[in-house]
Amino acid sequence: MIPILWRANWRGLKQHPWQVALTLLGIALGVAIVIAIDLANTSAYRSFNLAAKTLAGRTTHEIISGPNGLPEAFYTQLRLDYPLYPSAPIIEGQVYLPHDKGKQLRLLGIDPFAESPFRDYFSNIDTESTINIAALLTQPNTVIIEYRTAQQLGLKLNDQIAVYIGSHITQLTIIGIFQGNELAQHGLANLLIADIATAQEVLDQVGRISRIDLILPTGKAGTALQNQLQKELPPEATLIPAGTRSQAITEMTHAFQLNLTALSLLALLVGSFIVFNTVAFLWLQRRRLMGLLRVLGVTQKQIFLLLVTEAVALGVLGSIGGVFLGIMLGQGFIGLVSQTFNDLYFSAQIQALFISPGSLVKGILLGLGATLVATIVPALELTYVSPSVNLRRSPLETQARYWLKWATFIGGSLLITGFLILLIANKSIILGFVGLTGLQIGGALLAPVLGTFFLILIQPSLRYCFGILGQLAVRGIIASLSRTGIAMAALTLAIAATVGIGIMINSFRLSVSQWLSMTLQADLYVSVPGAHTGPAHSSLDLSLIETITSMPEVAAISTTHWIRLEDKKGFIDMVIFQPALQSLASFRFIAGDPKQVWQAFIHDEAVLISEPYAYHHHLSPGSNLTLRTDHGDHTFTVAGVYQSYGSDRGVVTIHRHTYAHYWLDTKISGIGIYARSDADIELIRQTLWQKIQPDHPIQINTNRAIRELSLQIFDRTFAITEVVRTLAGLVAFIGIFSALMALQLERSQEFGILRAIGLTPRQLWYLMVGQTGLMGLVCGLLSLPLGLASAAGLIYVINYRSFGWSMALSISSLDLLQGIALALIAAILAGLYPAWGMAQTAPATGLRSE
Repeated sequence: MIPILWRANWRGLKQHPWQVALTLLGIALGVAIVIAIDLANTSAYRSFNLAAKTLAGRTTHEIISGPNGLPEAFYTQLRLDYPLYPSAPIIEGQVYLPHDKGKQLRLLGIDPFAESPFRDYFSNIDTESTINIAALLTQPNTVIIEYRTAQQLGLKLNDQIAVYIGSHITQLTIIGIFQGNELAQHGLANLLIADIATAQEVLDQVGRISRIDLILPTGKAGTALQNQLQKELPPEATLIPAGTRSQAITEMTHAFQLNLTALSLLALLVGSFIVFNTVAFLWLQRRRLMGLLRVLGVTQKQIFLLLVTEAVALGVLGSIGGVFLGIMLGQGFIGLVSQTFNDLYFSAQIQALFISPGSLVKGILLGLGATLVATIVPALELTYVSPSVNLRRSPLETQARYWLKWATFIGGSLLITGFLILLIANKSIILGFVGLTGLQIGGALLAPVLGTFFLILIQPSLRYCFGILGQLAVRGIIASLSRTGIAMAALTLAIAATVGIGIMINSFRLSVSQWLSMTLQADLYVSVPGAHTGPAHSSLDLSLIETITSMPEVAAISTTHWIRLEDKKGFIDMVIFQPALQSLASFRFIAGDPKQVWQAFIHDEAVLISEPYAYHHHLSPGSNLTLRTDHGDHTFTVAGVYQSYGSDRGVVTIHRHTYAHYWLDTKISGIGIYARSDADIELIRQTLWQKIQPDHPIQINTNRAIRELSLQIFDRTFAITEVVRTLAGLVAFIGIFSALMALQLERSQEFGILRAIGLTPRQLWYLMVGQTGLMGLVCGLLSLPLGLASAAGLIYVINYRSFGWSMALSISSLDLLQGIALALIAAILAGLYPAWGMAQTAPATGLRSE
């Protein structure tokens, strides 16, 4: 390509440095959000996989059991019957730090003599590591810990660490600190390793083990051996491949990670419209230049290559900037993703951001692709029209009205298609997002024609209120549809996205709040430290039940225990519930007659299931559900389906009497206290604290405190969604600011004419700011129905297909006003600088042309 063509184009770009910078920033932000979320998801998955592989080592299979574990004698018999195949007993449990009840550590009990074929915890350690294996085997309550974790907790050799285990405080002595390779640092983070006998005593599991790790041969011999072992297992045990647990947790978090990815792509979609808007303005401003170059002999191919090369350069520069910005954002997203995993799924310790080359390449390709897609239409238009058309403005506006008809047709078709896709009875989350995307793009494409129609309707009113300036503001927008149409579509989409996500979050929060108000019927709740809304890893002292029921102020109690069953198919969360009469009002059944449900639950050994569990497993009242008990598999009847937001995978609720009949487990992790009507709740709480021994720490909370804690967990869970929503709004703000400011600067000749015929600087200032403000107001209003439709799609389709939760659409006037305000503020700010500049410019300067 000839150098003079490059120089001419470069000079055109240099005349709009701020617009180029804002274009690059819009691309960078869109790419950064995608990369940041992808890196956070990848880091979470990698950290869990790393920990799982480190703890599994060379294990090929595991023998697992129910909540009460396996008898130690079975392991002894296994070693005697199969001496040729390595096996190792494992006991594990969660402990909590007293000074930080949310901080969990995993206590892992091992047999050092059986470990060497499975794991090399302490191989390749450096000379600074100190491991006293003899002390680990002979001294009680001793543990070893990885060096970096010890540093984070401020621990040194021979220090003692106090931990909550159930309702007891235990002092553990650090007799070993090792510093190993990356696997040891990341895979063994927040892990305390003890001799198996010590772990059994500390976790109150003497004579029991959690699982048995095995190394079995492959091929036909291995399959035959697995079948033989399965036949000899106790009724409560099963044999599973070593990677089953990792795969189950990956599937458990798949919907959450998919939703985050979809939100990031939504931000990129908003960014793509903004890029299309700003790139189109950059080239429309140089339309006359391209026409002059064509007149001077530059070919169509050269013009097209120039524009595409420029777009590639902008896309590459913006995407590279997005990579660096995405890495910085990813550092912040790690904590949010980790906290969500801890609240909803499992204890995840994401130590550092893992920078995946694949994530970076994906972000760059998406940014570059979005830029090229935004480029191709204006590039073809500038290239293949005659030079005379490029030199005049009127053909451009005529063509814009032609394209407006096509945009209206395509937008209406996409809107209807997207709506129909959302109505299809299907469980596909991806198909749901396709329908929602079609709905949003269709609504955005309809914005210019709807906005024009609305402006025509209000034009008489504006003329009446503001005189000729009001009429000029409306006509200026309608007469410049080649510019204003794109800006209106981009702004409407951006604001609709932020409004839709905001309404979805607030609707969900209100539904959870109402559910908590109904569910939390007890006056006080007693629980083990660290237990919130997931499976409990420890239990309360059963003597607490007698202590509480003996108090005259107490009318009744209910008990709960939340466990997680594991089999070849994955995890099943189960709540063991012994209700009080008052507890029955805490359930809202969405399937099943309440009277019949409670009759079957209490007297007929039937189970209750939450709405998400029913959705994911296609169950309803009367269905059969097979669970692995301590006496083998048993089929239970589903009595009813109840509303619950406690788990997105769902839970199975079983009566304590039924549970005691099929499982050898008497633990409880929570007690609900129902006080007499005339009792003082705070007095009951203080009396309980006095009766409980100091070395038996427990939590005693009111229903209000539990509700506030649950809503805090909810807010933490949606914190990353709020961040993405804010960033999408920022992308919109920057893009619209750039586009509208460019629109006003481009019309300098028009405003110069107005000044020449008598418009004062102040009147011109009012006209320019009023015009952009009017566009912002129109787009803000148009975004509301599209935002509401998007929120309905997120609530009734995306959210339900992802998690199985049903909720009502709750429309907050604040969300709607925020959307209008964002559009209005962005538009007004975009008009301030050009208005100030033109007010200070002499009419002759404004009229000057090339």
